[in-house]
Amino acid sequence: MLQIPCVLMRGGTSKGPVLLASDLPQEREARDEILLSLMGAGHELEIDGIGGGSPQTSKVAIVSPSTSADADIDYLFAQVMVKERHVDTTPNCGNMLCAVGPFAIEKGLVVATDPVTRVRIRNLNTGTLIDADIQTPDKIVTYGGDTTIDGVPGSAAPVGLTFLNSAGSKTGKLLPTGKVIDVIEGIGVTCIDMAMPMVLINACDLGKRGDESPQALDADKNFLQMLESIRLKAGLAMGLGDVSKKVIPKPVLVSEASAGGTLKVRYFMPHNCHKSLAITGSVGIATACLMPGSIANQFVDQPAGDFLEHVVIEHPSGKIDISLVKTGSEMESVRASVIRTARKLFVGNVCVAEGDLETEGVY
Repeated sequence: MLQIPCVLMRGGTSKGPVLLASDLPQEREARDEILLSLMGAGHELEIDGIGGGSPQTSKVAIVSPSTSADADIDYLFAQVMVKERHVDTTPNCGNMLCAVGPFAIEKGLVVATDPVTRVRIRNLNTGTLIDADIQTPDKIVTYGGDTTIDGVPGSAAPVGLTFLNSAGSKTGKLLPTGKVIDVIEGIGVTCIDMAMPMVLINACDLGKRGDESPQALDADKNFLQMLESIRLKAGLAMGLGDVSKKVIPKPVLVSEASAGGTLKVRYFMPHNCHKSLAITGSVGIATACLMPGSIANQFVDQPAGDFLEHVVIEHPSGKIDISLVKTGSEMESVRASVIRTARKLFVGNVCVAEGDLETEGVY
């Protein structure tokens, strides 16, 4: 068996192995074959690997010292498909991002400071920069604390994330189509690329209230087929090409808040409804709330012209609060901050059957 050093971590509402890039092959195909094997991809339960049988628990973070003078570490996110043997490194993942800073400090890639260590992370998937503030009293990473986040039981130390230059993360434009509203399949949508390319849709336009459970939405095959049709056409309109094998753009149902938030969402990954909400998704949704005429802005109860400093997004597991700061005159200058938590679950080696890799021509 091939043994690869591994730290299994929860980051936000996601979970997966965090690995050093130096412990993996540099060649992409060889690396991806190892990821598929160690996660057990290709089986709905990922029974022959450490994946959790859900898109939220079939994620991998790969970390290395940064080759950029602007960052401390580089972070490559890999979404490993559950039922398919496919790895997508197109998008970033903000939840797994929460685990990257603590991992880097404990691996000696970043020198800790007391009581908080700021880690500047460059996401290789998108080329964007994120500041992560990690609790390090006495220069030691601490995971225990009183911070709670919806979708995760218990409490932990806070991890502060600030997204510095997220506009146009994959397309180069905040509004890739050049319009706030596009009409796709006869439905008005907002195509936005802020930390994550997304297509925002008013839930009622697809015959939904917007408060349905993820299980109920996943069970409605006709609805999912229409959602995918919109997503594929939105991908083309956004310049992403054929996205049938990609997990971007993410389709998002938007509706009126019912629990004191700014608005309510159902976020798809893209073929299953997220049981809470992706952090990168929350950044883009919150930014869209600032855009007059956008699908998200239609649900904002805020005087026209006033800057919205806080957006509270309701999701299936509760809420998430995003703080917004505008550092320039353009919408692209918006920076979003969010508080999350992370926890180290185990440290050891993950085993991969070398025979399978040899058969597939990896070694």
